[in-house]
Amino acid sequence: MSEWLASLTAWLGAHPQWLGLAIFVIACIECLAIAGIVVPGTVLLFAVAVLAGSGSLSLGETLLLAYTGGLLGDALSYGLGRYFHQDIRRLPGLRHHPQWLAGAEQYFQRYGVASLLVGRYIGPLRPMLPMVAGMCNMPFGRFVAVSLLAAAGWAVAYLLPGWATGAALRLPLPPGFWPQAAVVAAGLALLVLISVHSSAHGQRHASAITAGLSLLVLLGLFIGWPQLIQLDQGLLALVQEQRSALLDPLVIFITHLGDFSVQLLAAVLLCLLLLATRQWRALIFSVATLLGTALANGALKALFARQRPDVLLEPLSSYSFPSGHSSAAFAFFLVLGVLAGRDQPVRMRLTWLVLACLPAAAIAGSRVYLGVHWPSDVIAGALLASSLCAISLYLCQWRTPLHALSARIWWLVLPACLGLLGSMALWRLGEGVLLYRY
Repeated sequence: MSEWLASLTAWLGAHPQWLGLAIFVIACIECLAIAGIVVPGTVLLFAVAVLAGSGSLSLGETLLLAYTGGLLGDALSYGLGRYFHQDIRRLPGLRHHPQWLAGAEQYFQRYGVASLLVGRYIGPLRPMLPMVAGMCNMPFGRFVAVSLLAAAGWAVAYLLPGWATGAALRLPLPPGFWPQAAVVAAGLALLVLISVHSSAHGQRHASAITAGLSLLVLLGLFIGWPQLIQLDQGLLALVQEQRSALLDPLVIFITHLGDFSVQLLAAVLLCLLLLATRQWRALIFSVATLLGTALANGALKALFARQRPDVLLEPLSSYSFPSGHSSAAFAFFLVLGVLAGRDQPVRMRLTWLVLACLPAAAIAGSRVYLGVHWPSDVIAGALLASSLCAISLYLCQWRTPLHALSARIWWLVLPACLGLLGSMALWRLGEGVLLYRY
């Protein structure tokens, strides 16, 4: 397998004109029923993304090719299920491995539309769920709407790391970049691995362990950020290389989602809805996380007046460490992710947390893209929110577990909060356009 992969990447490296087609085809196969289980698409996608980031394709082109390829794989899988229905079980691959279909079918029957969003990040389920959706006669319009959304997050999560690695290898980065990147990446990886391991083994103090490790890594950033200047400068240069006039309006809209006033209104709305529906423990957890993160961020900013990057388009205060946008966004979306994962298996809880981190990571990344924060600023903001969220969850579950919200409450909470975030961000974006004109 390794020799075949090396041969493929070597050939694509010598013939970069075929790289775009390779990304499209591999993404399609990775999301195609049966084939996506047999072919190691995740490894292949990382390898071709590294090649793309080395200068062959821009980030936007890479993500677009993977996105459209994934959509085609979804559509073909859905069509197979819709055409064969229950006879799909007689296909050669499924006849010999009925567990592939059984697991996806059970997952789809249990979680419905949400399974297509969450299952996108679970390897064995990703290529099978669209086929099961077609087999169960899910309306095509609903399937397309969910697939458009799920494929976008999947393309970013699976292609961005490889592309960034290739770009980092290509750029003339500062001398100390790689050692510093290795230390920070090792710390974050250790945090994630220990947290996942403790949760997967049902340890009673899993949340406390996550909180302690998050605070420990955060403390390391606070102590060591003056020595991380090469890492910050290198990552900022890597991101700034992708600046585009076409992309700027979208990124500005995303960054407005993390504005203090927007996040404050969203947090207040969430708490009021939990209060109105008498979800007392969920309310206490949400208030402790959101308010605690805001107060901690304000206190830390008062202690560290760090100089912002020189890419700023307008003067801002020098207080940048940790990023308020990053900490507020991660606190808000982690609260939603934790509440969504209650009373579910460990894998589902972790997947909901991953999904919750995607919009928060987009907001945090937008700050680096616009040159408003250093990368270590947004990492520190994410760690601060994660630690406060884990502490709040541990305290709220001191005696009894925090139970799930009903579907009726979620249909009230999600549209209201997301609608408020979007409308407020659009209003702030329009306000900025007007100020620019006049």
